[in-house]
Amino acid sequence: MHSQQFTAEPSSTAPLMFDVIIAGCGPTGAMLAAELRLHDVRVLVLEKETEPVSFVRIVGLHVRSLELMAMRGLLDRLLEHGRQRPAAGFFAAIAKPAPKGLDTAHAYLLGIPQPVIVRLLEERATELGAQVRHGCAVTGLEQDGEGVTVELGDGEQLRARYLVGCDGARSTVRTLLGVGFPGEPSRTETLMGEMKVGVPQEEIAAKVTEIHETTKSFSLGPFGEGVYRVVVPAAGVSDRAEPPTLEDFQQQLRAIAGTDFGVHSPRWLSRFGDATRLAERYRVGRVLLAGDAAHIHPPIGGQGLNLGVQDAFNLGWKLAAQIRGWAPETLLDSYQAERHPVAEDVLDNTRAQMELLSTEPGPRAVRRLLTELMDFDEVNRHLIEKIIAIGIRYDFGEGPALLGRRQRDIDVKQGRLYGLLHHGRGLLLDRTERLTVGGWSDRVDYVADPTAALDVPCVLLRPDGHVAWIGEDQRDLDDHLFRWFGAPAD
Repeated sequence: MHSQQFTAEPSSTAPLMFDVIIAGCGPTGAMLAAELRLHDVRVLVLEKETEPVSFVRIVGLHVRSLELMAMRGLLDRLLEHGRQRPAAGFFAAIAKPAPKGLDTAHAYLLGIPQPVIVRLLEERATELGAQVRHGCAVTGLEQDGEGVTVELGDGEQLRARYLVGCDGARSTVRTLLGVGFPGEPSRTETLMGEMKVGVPQEEIAAKVTEIHETTKSFSLGPFGEGVYRVVVPAAGVSDRAEPPTLEDFQQQLRAIAGTDFGVHSPRWLSRFGDATRLAERYRVGRVLLAGDAAHIHPPIGGQGLNLGVQDAFNLGWKLAAQIRGWAPETLLDSYQAERHPVAEDVLDNTRAQMELLSTEPGPRAVRRLLTELMDFDEVNRHLIEKIIAIGIRYDFGEGPALLGRRQRDIDVKQGRLYGLLHHGRGLLLDRTERLTVGGWSDRVDYVADPTAALDVPCVLLRPDGHVAWIGEDQRDLDDHLFRWFGAPAD
């Protein structure tokens, strides 16, 4: 059983031990596990690595991810371990200030070590009752009309109703499914790491300014505590499964800058390419894909981890609804319908950003032009909102501009709106005090608050914070409750 199969009849007599097995306990897998446990779904997470990664890479949580963490009461935990930075300079590293008045209560980037994110999200999942097994690699899968049988490297077989591959760019689950992963292979390679330097900051700054005249993909800047973040183009495309050495950095720095700046004492070293690929399908029967298993792209703009975590928030409540038995017929399919276009847009904006880092005359001319255009607030805002993912609008049909968009955090009589979404349920926020969620009260909360800072009478929020309905008519509301939350309870 080493390749994906689908049969109409059960192929295994093994009991359905779990509702969902998740392959991969990175940020996406751990977040998905926590989301499923909010709905009492039996979850097992399989992580092939036995120990956390040895290097400490600092990554950035963008605005939309911070909002989602606030919705689940996780943000304060993360803030303890991160450093807030301005929400600026993301697009192709063009140095422009953050747009004024971003439509969020969290208008900043949170720099935080990736292992810390993984640890905190895994702790959250296990607190809620998820099981996590390390040192377990998925090597085979077979699905039928009742569930999925998963085979591990040691031959053990496990059974669940659904399997989700959150197992990264080289996803075993995606490969076993036979899902195409079209796109472009890496054409360039870049080294990135954090280390100390042996020359004064003034000398570094002057040299970086000089190099930027011809090489936009180079950077060497202070990161705090005497550590510098180094990003330097590499000579060729190599096996990125092997981490680079300090000598690799020194060699490339000397080739580009004429000096290695006396770099020493690295905290972590890595390499990345500009491979850009998107899975043709996010779902095959009872098996789904999320995070890097579904899409990969260059790290410029820092969108990858955020895109995966946001996949998990979109999928979690929908898969839980399917398992709990109240999901409308097309709800689970809306995961791909909504998230695949978002990934397409991210892939396109990273392609564009990589072109803007080129040393060729044409791209350099375009970069100069875009740098001028970004002096217009509307242009700067549009590009930044792409990166931080607050401009996303899912297609829910015709309606007001807010329909399909995420609802920002606002003041309500009970405190803050996101504080009412900690349990992963839907929410009707009613300023008229005349509506009701009726038979959907087991999955949708109700708050009557005429003082809520809304420009519309009432909003129905999905568990991921997106606005599913706007209005004040009870019959129209009932239709939309049925659309998103299934048939009412008896």
